[in-house]
Amino acid sequence: MTALVRAGIYARVSTADKEQDPETQLIPLREFVVAQGWQPAGEFVDQAPATDLPHRKAWRELLDLAAKRKVDLLLVWRMDRAFRSVLDAATTLERLRRWGVGLRSYSEPWLDTTSPFGEALFHITVAYAQLERGILAERTKAGMDRAKRQGKRIGRPPVTARPGFAQRWAAVRADLEAGHISRSEAARRLDCGYATLLRLLEAPGKETPVF
Repeated sequence: MTALVRAGIYARVSTADKEQDPETQLIPLREFVVAQGWQPAGEFVDQAPATDLPHRKAWRELLDLAAKRKVDLLLVWRMDRAFRSVLDAATTLERLRRWGVGLRSYSEPWLDTTSPFGEALFHITVAYAQLERGILAERTKAGMDRAKRQGKRIGRPPVTARPGFAQRWAAVRADLEAGHISRSEAARRLDCGYATLLRLLEAPGKETPVF
Protein backbone atom coordinates (compact mmCIF):
# COMPACT_ATOMS: atom_id res chain seq x y z
CA MET A 1 0.00 0.00 0.00
CA THR A 2 1.41 3.39 -1.03
CA ALA A 3 1.94 5.80 1.85
CA LEU A 4 0.01 9.06 1.71
CA VAL A 5 2.00 12.16 0.80
CA ARG A 6 2.13 14.47 3.80
CA ALA A 7 1.74 17.99 2.46
CA GLY A 8 2.54 21.11 4.47
CA ILE A 9 0.73 24.22 3.23
CA TYR A 10 2.51 27.59 3.32
CA ALA A 11 1.00 31.04 2.74
CA ARG A 12 2.52 34.49 3.20
CA VAL A 13 1.12 37.99 2.95
CA SER A 14 3.09 41.19 3.22
CA THR A 15 2.54 43.60 6.10
CA ALA A 16 2.76 46.44 3.57
CA ASP A 17 -0.75 45.65 2.33
CA LYS A 18 -3.24 45.37 5.20
CA GLU A 19 -6.00 44.37 2.76
CA GLN A 20 -4.40 41.01 2.05
CA ASP A 21 -6.05 37.96 3.62
CA PRO A 22 -4.12 34.66 3.93
CA GLU A 23 -7.38 32.80 3.30
CA THR A 24 -7.18 33.91 -0.33
CA GLN A 25 -4.20 31.58 -0.65
CA LEU A 26 -5.20 28.94 1.91
CA ILE A 27 -8.62 28.02 0.52
CA PRO A 28 -7.42 26.84 -2.92
CA LEU A 29 -4.35 25.22 -1.35
CA ARG A 30 -6.54 23.15 0.96
CA GLU A 31 -8.76 22.12 -1.92
CA PHE A 32 -5.73 21.16 -4.01
CA VAL A 33 -4.36 18.92 -1.25
CA VAL A 34 -7.71 17.11 -1.01
CA ALA A 35 -8.00 16.77 -4.80
CA GLN A 36 -4.53 15.20 -4.98
CA GLY A 37 -5.37 12.73 -2.23
CA TRP A 38 -2.57 13.99 -0.01
CA GLN A 39 -2.58 14.02 3.77
CA PRO A 40 -2.69 17.56 5.24
CA ALA A 41 0.34 18.13 7.46
CA GLY A 42 -0.53 21.55 8.81
CA GLU A 43 -0.95 25.12 7.62
CA PHE A 44 1.82 27.65 8.09
CA VAL A 45 1.15 31.35 7.62
CA ASP A 46 3.46 34.37 7.83
CA GLN A 47 2.57 38.05 7.67
CA ALA A 48 5.91 39.57 6.73
CA PRO A 49 7.93 40.65 3.69
CA ALA A 50 9.86 37.91 1.90
CA THR A 51 13.18 39.37 3.07
CA ASP A 52 12.16 39.55 6.75
CA LEU A 53 13.30 36.08 7.76
CA PRO A 54 13.34 36.77 11.54
CA HIS A 55 9.55 37.33 11.43
CA ARG A 56 8.83 34.46 9.04
CA LYS A 57 8.55 31.99 11.91
CA ALA A 58 5.99 29.76 10.18
CA TRP A 59 8.31 29.19 7.20
CA ARG A 60 11.17 28.24 9.50
CA GLU A 61 8.86 25.91 11.41
CA LEU A 62 7.81 24.18 8.19
CA LEU A 63 11.42 23.76 7.08
CA ASP A 64 12.21 22.30 10.49
CA LEU A 65 9.48 19.68 9.99
CA ALA A 66 10.91 18.93 6.56
CA ALA A 67 14.36 18.42 8.06
CA LYS A 68 12.84 15.95 10.53
CA ARG A 69 11.10 14.11 7.64
CA LYS A 70 7.67 14.90 9.10
CA VAL A 71 6.42 16.25 5.77
CA ASP A 72 6.96 14.91 2.25
CA LEU A 73 5.95 17.97 0.27
CA LEU A 74 5.79 21.74 0.70
CA LEU A 75 2.91 23.39 -1.15
CA VAL A 76 3.00 27.16 -1.70
CA TRP A 77 0.65 29.56 -3.47
CA ARG A 78 3.47 30.93 -5.60
CA MET A 79 7.24 30.56 -5.39
CA ASP A 80 7.76 34.22 -4.51
CA ARG A 81 5.71 33.60 -1.34
CA ALA A 82 8.53 31.39 -0.06
CA PHE A 83 11.85 32.79 -1.29
CA ARG A 84 13.60 36.14 -0.99
CA SER A 85 16.23 35.59 -3.71
CA VAL A 86 17.63 33.13 -6.25
CA LEU A 87 20.37 32.13 -3.80
CA ASP A 88 17.85 31.54 -1.03
CA ALA A 89 15.72 29.39 -3.36
CA ALA A 90 18.65 27.35 -4.61
CA THR A 91 20.00 26.77 -1.10
CA THR A 92 16.60 25.75 0.25
CA LEU A 93 15.95 23.43 -2.68
CA GLU A 94 19.27 21.68 -2.08
CA ARG A 95 18.34 21.15 1.57
CA LEU A 96 14.92 19.80 0.62
CA ARG A 97 16.54 17.41 -1.84
CA ARG A 98 18.79 16.03 0.90
CA TRP A 99 15.77 15.52 3.13
CA GLY A 100 13.78 13.85 0.37
CA VAL A 101 11.09 16.55 0.44
CA GLY A 102 9.42 17.96 -2.67
CA LEU A 103 8.21 21.48 -3.41
CA ARG A 104 5.14 22.43 -5.45
CA SER A 105 3.57 25.73 -6.49
CA TYR A 106 -0.21 25.94 -6.83
CA SER A 107 -0.15 28.94 -9.21
CA GLU A 108 2.79 27.54 -11.19
CA PRO A 109 1.88 23.86 -11.71
CA TRP A 110 4.88 23.31 -13.99
CA LEU A 111 7.17 23.90 -11.01
CA ASP A 112 7.49 20.43 -9.50
CA THR A 113 10.92 19.92 -7.99
CA THR A 114 10.37 16.16 -7.85
CA SER A 115 11.23 16.04 -11.57
CA PRO A 116 14.43 17.25 -13.33
CA PHE A 117 12.48 19.39 -15.82
CA GLY A 118 10.37 20.92 -13.07
CA GLU A 119 13.50 21.71 -11.06
CA ALA A 120 15.05 23.51 -14.03
CA LEU A 121 11.91 25.59 -14.50
CA PHE A 122 11.95 26.31 -10.78
CA HIS A 123 15.35 28.02 -10.99
CA ILE A 124 14.33 29.98 -14.10
CA THR A 125 11.08 31.19 -12.53
CA VAL A 126 12.70 32.27 -9.26
CA ALA A 127 15.45 34.13 -11.15
CA TYR A 128 12.87 35.95 -13.26
CA ALA A 129 10.83 36.89 -10.16
CA GLN A 130 13.92 38.40 -8.52
CA LEU A 131 14.72 40.34 -11.71
CA GLU A 132 11.15 41.62 -11.86
CA ARG A 133 11.29 42.80 -8.23
CA GLY A 134 14.56 44.58 -8.92
CA ILE A 135 13.17 46.36 -11.98
CA LEU A 136 10.05 47.40 -10.06
CA ALA A 137 12.16 48.77 -7.20
CA GLU A 138 14.30 50.78 -9.65
CA ARG A 139 11.20 52.21 -11.35
CA THR A 140 9.67 53.16 -8.01
CA LYS A 141 12.86 54.90 -6.88
CA ALA A 142 13.18 56.71 -10.21
CA GLY A 143 9.58 57.91 -9.96
CA MET A 144 10.09 59.18 -6.41
CA ASP A 145 13.30 60.99 -7.39
CA ARG A 146 11.52 62.64 -10.32
CA ALA A 147 8.61 63.71 -8.11
CA LYS A 148 11.02 65.24 -5.57
CA ARG A 149 12.81 67.22 -8.32
CA GLN A 150 9.43 68.51 -9.47
CA GLY A 151 8.61 69.63 -5.94
CA LYS A 152 5.87 67.07 -5.41
CA ARG A 153 5.20 65.63 -1.97
CA ILE A 154 6.03 61.94 -1.49
CA GLY A 155 3.78 59.71 0.57
CA ARG A 156 0.44 60.29 2.27
CA PRO A 157 -0.90 63.86 2.45
CA PRO A 158 -0.66 65.71 5.77
CA VAL A 159 -3.38 64.84 8.29
CA THR A 160 -4.82 68.36 8.13
CA ALA A 161 -5.00 68.22 4.32
CA ARG A 162 -7.34 65.25 4.25
CA PRO A 163 -10.87 65.93 2.98
CA GLY A 164 -13.29 66.92 5.74
CA PHE A 165 -10.57 67.05 8.40
CA ALA A 166 -11.51 70.53 9.68
CA GLN A 167 -15.06 69.40 10.46
CA ARG A 168 -13.91 66.16 12.13
CA TRP A 169 -11.30 68.01 14.17
CA ALA A 170 -13.86 70.55 15.40
CA ALA A 171 -16.20 67.77 16.56
CA VAL A 172 -13.43 65.71 18.16
CA ARG A 173 -11.95 68.73 19.92
CA ALA A 174 -15.35 69.64 21.33
CA ASP A 175 -15.83 66.11 22.72
CA LEU A 176 -12.29 66.11 24.06
CA GLU A 177 -12.67 69.45 25.86
CA ALA A 178 -16.00 68.32 27.29
CA GLY A 179 -14.33 65.22 28.70
CA HIS A 180 -16.45 62.83 26.64
CA ILE A 181 -13.47 61.07 25.08
CA SER A 182 -9.82 60.44 25.91
CA ARG A 183 -6.89 61.68 23.89
CA SER A 184 -6.24 58.15 22.63
CA GLU A 185 -9.81 57.92 21.39
CA ALA A 186 -9.47 61.34 19.77
CA ALA A 187 -6.37 60.22 17.87
CA ARG A 188 -8.18 57.07 16.76
CA ARG A 189 -11.17 59.02 15.48
CA LEU A 190 -8.89 61.37 13.57
CA ASP A 191 -6.82 58.43 12.23
CA CYS A 192 -3.59 60.07 13.33
CA GLY A 193 -0.76 59.43 15.75
CA TYR A 194 -0.77 60.57 19.37
CA ALA A 195 2.09 63.00 18.68
CA THR A 196 0.08 64.56 15.85
CA LEU A 197 -2.89 65.01 18.17
CA LEU A 198 -0.66 66.82 20.68
CA ARG A 199 0.54 69.20 17.97
CA LEU A 200 -3.07 69.88 17.06
CA LEU A 201 -3.94 70.66 20.66
CA GLU A 202 -0.89 72.90 21.10
CA ALA A 203 -1.73 74.96 18.00
CA PRO A 204 -2.84 78.52 18.88
CA GLY A 205 -6.54 79.34 18.80
CA LYS A 206 -9.32 77.16 17.51
CA GLU A 207 -8.23 77.22 13.89
CA THR A 208 -7.08 74.02 12.22
CA PRO A 209 -3.27 74.13 12.01
CA VAL A 210 -1.44 73.30 8.81
CA PHE A 211 1.37 70.72 9.02
